[in-house]
Amino acid sequence: MATLSPMTTPEDNKSIVQQALTALIATGDAEALAPLLSDDFRHHRPDGTARTKAEWLAAVDVALVPLAGMQVEIQHLLADGDHVMMYSRRRLPGAGPEIAVVDIWRLGGGLIAEVWEIIEPVNRAAANFTWWESS
Repeated sequence: MATLSPMTTPEDNKSIVQQALTALIATGDAEALAPLLSDDFRHHRPDGTARTKAEWLAAVDVALVPLAGMQVEIQHLLADGDHVMMYSRRRLPGAGPEIAVVDIWRLGGGLIAEVWEIIEPVNRAAANFTWWESS
């Protein structure tokens, strides 16, 4: 199990992640997360790329995704040491597609230091099941 700073517990870390998600949805502004991200924050994507705090905040702002009012249904929120894993189903305001999201967050010193994120549109999930089926 990962080492915790003396001031944080797995429950504290879960609370920080929930606070971050709540701030993002309430404001729709990625800058609302900035105080909860460490200066050396890294956002990792499935394609192997990573962004710094400034790069990630700018990319979210440029994406023009209407985050305010996003519906988020948290299915699982688990913590182990300095890591928090969240599986959620999300829907953007209006008629946006439902997505399934897995986030793995690493926290340090009471701040989010890293996040790994996988997003999949629910209506395309069946197509991704075929990779392990034999021909």
